Amino acid sequence: MPDTLRHATLRQWQIFLVAAEHESFVRAAQLLHLTQPAVSMQMSQLAESVGLPLFEKRGRNLALTQAGQTLVPFAERLAETLRDAGEAIDALQGLHRGRLRIALVTTTRYFMPRLIAQFRQAHPQIELDVSIEHREGVIGRLDGNQVDLAIMGRPPTHLALQAEPFAKHPHGVIAAPDHPLAGKRRVQPKKVAREAFIAREAGSGTRHAMEQYFAAHGLDPPLAREMTSNESIKQEVMAGMGLAFISLHTVLLEHQTGHLALLDLQGLPVVRDWYVLYRSGRRLSPAAAAFREFLKAEAPGYMARLLPAGAKGRRV
Repeated sequence: MPDTLRHATLRQWQIFLVAAEHESFVRAAQLLHLTQPAVSMQMSQLAESVGLPLFEKRGRNLALTQAGQTLVPFAERLAETLRDAGEAIDALQGLHRGRLRIALVTTTRYFMPRLIAQFRQAHPQIELDVSIEHREGVIGRLDGNQVDLAIMGRPPTHLALQAEPFAKHPHGVIAAPDHPLAGKRRVQPKKVAREAFIAREAGSGTRHAMEQYFAAHGLDPPLAREMTSNESIKQEVMAGMGLAFISLHTVLLEHQTGHLALLDLQGLPVVRDWYVLYRSGRRLSPAAAAFREFLKAEAPGYMARLLPAGAKGRRV
């Protein structure tokens, strides 16, 4: 790498990252409130410092050259270091401001929006960047150091993470309200051994809990189909197309209105935990630390109120 690279400015690295993400100098100029000629000039100067072109034209868009692709992780690391430095200074001053990036698994959409809204009311000066994805997407964001905190029900084991439980996460089996087992007490699990189940996708926390429950009771019921959406699963169960093992935080409304029944199978509910996760060794910003403490204080009581009546009297 040429010595002249040390003369590259932080502003040039910032522009480079935005242009690389959006594959456009025009879009980078809009987002950074610069003119397009100013962006082009800064990128020309950065390429001159590197000694190689960083972008090339591909149709109407820009694409990174091999040199540009090589520099992206270093530029991201530089931006992250500067952000960490700012947060460390904020911590010394006791400030709760800045930007907080949170990744949520899809099942949390039933309770996290309300909790996030409450947190925003208490800390209006904190800018929140929230993404909701399937489990693998959230893990990818953690692995790529793209978020400060993540919320999920089963922490991955292949990453160095701090995983702190903040609320109980019960799972149970739902059925259409006219199912023969609906309303019966303390049903033996073998009664559903031949029932078709509509399941969450392989690898999800709900699917993992379901498989452990089946194995513990010697069950191997047929799977009617896999689905990545709790809403789709509930619709199929309401239509009488099968049973489902599901997070009980997702079925309150349908249970209250009589559209779904919660089966009273022995060994249910299976109670796990909801976790807030962050990378090991990472200093939490004041904003992230405030959100973590908010969850621990406010989430347990709020989420307990989201459980169906039939679940509240059990081991939850």
